[in-house]
Amino acid sequence: MRFDPPLEEGRLLRRYKRFLADIETVGSELLTIHCPNTGSMLNCMSEGARVWFSRSNDPKRKLPGTWEIGETPHGRLAVINTGRANALVEEALRGGLIAELNGFTGLRREVPYGQERSRIDFRLDYPTGPAFVEVKSVTLGFADSPVAAFPDARTERGAKHLRELASLARDGVRAVQLYCVNLAGIEAVRPAEEIDPAYAAALREAVSAGVEVLAYGAEISPEQVCLARRLEVRL
Repeated sequence: MRFDPPLEEGRLLRRYKRFLADIETVGSELLTIHCPNTGSMLNCMSEGARVWFSRSNDPKRKLPGTWEIGETPHGRLAVINTGRANALVEEALRGGLIAELNGFTGLRREVPYGQERSRIDFRLDYPTGPAFVEVKSVTLGFADSPVAAFPDARTERGAKHLRELASLARDGVRAVQLYCVNLAGIEAVRPAEEIDPAYAAALREAVSAGVEVLAYGAEISPEQVCLARRLEVRL
C-alpha cells in the first residue's frame, strides 16, 4: 500500500478526546487532525514524537488530515490508522502473500454471520468450502522486546468475535483469527493477558475449538506499508 499523495511529517503535541490530535508540521503549521484509532494506543505515542499524516483538501471535512503513522516511545514505527489493517490484509490475500489462505476463488468483506449478529472481516470461498477470517490490528509493543501483544485495552467485542469463530470451527467450518501486526521490529505476538484476561481465555478456548491463529507483520515506512512475513503466535 503506497501513500499517494505522500504523507507529510510533523510532531505530536497531544492526543485528546480519543479521535483528535494536535500536531506541528515540519513547516511549523499547527493542525488538529483525526486520530482513527479506537484503542488506548498504549506504548504507541509520546508527545514530541514524529508523526506522519495524510492531508485532505475536501472542504466537507472538519479536519484537514488523518494521522497514519507514528513513532513509538521505543523508536519503532506503528500504523496508527487501524482502518488500514483490512486493506493491508486484502492486498496481501490477493497478492498471494498469506500462504495459509491461498487458493480462494472468491473474497467478500463484512459478511453477516454468527449467533451474536457479527460481521466477519473476510469470507474466502474455496472449492472445499468457506473460510471466515477475522482481522485485528496489533500495535502494542514493549521496550527491549520483539513480542507484541493484543489487545491494548479490554475488548468485549474482540472476545465476542472469538466466540463466533469458535462456534464456526465446532461446526466444521474453517475459522481464522489473523493478527495484522502494524508495528515494526516485531517477531512474535501474544495475548495481552495482563490487560484483558477474558480475551486471552477466549483466544485459547477458540484454539481448542479448532480456530486457526495467524500473525503477519508489516513493513512500515512513510512511503508505504505492506504485510511482509509470518510471525510466531505465542499462546
